[in-house]
Amino acid sequence: MDTISNESNETSYLPIAALIIAVLAGIFALVGFLKVRTVEKTVASQTALNARVQELEGQVRTAVTTAESATTRIAKVATDTNNAFGQVGEAIVGIRADIAKVQEASATRTAAAPASAGSSNPAPAAAGEYIIKSGDTGSKIARASGVSLGDLFAANPGINWNRLSVGQIVKIPGR
Repeated sequence: MDTISNESNETSYLPIAALIIAVLAGIFALVGFLKVRTVEKTVASQTALNARVQELEGQVRTAVTTAESATTRIAKVATDTNNAFGQVGEAIVGIRADIAKVQEASATRTAAAPASAGSSNPAPAAAGEYIIKSGDTGSKIARASGVSLGDLFAANPGINWNRLSVGQIVKIPGR
């Protein structure tokens, strides 16, 4: 019987070793499964991030296109504004030339009036006109002529009533 009991003791370790190996294999399988789940979550997260990055790239492309379009429109507005300022400048030069001609004609008319009389007294005013003398104002002329100040101003739209010149001719509206 001794032989049988020795044989029984030697074979009893094999199932225990198999059980230990099976438990270790289960633990390794569980750890592997958990690692695979972690990797799957990371991949899913990376996929979501990749989709978000692609969406942002599309938005950036749209923004760049819009900015380029705006830059083009701004450049056109700047060019148009420059051209408009050039035209306004030319118009101002023309207006200044016209003003200079009018002032020259007015000065010639004013200078010619006393010279035609041949004396230091100004030429008599034509009917419906008044020749400015020193100290005259719009209200003084209106009172002396028997017209309203508004009618006097309306009849002489080109006159600066704050800068009247001696010898200047103003129109007196009909009563």
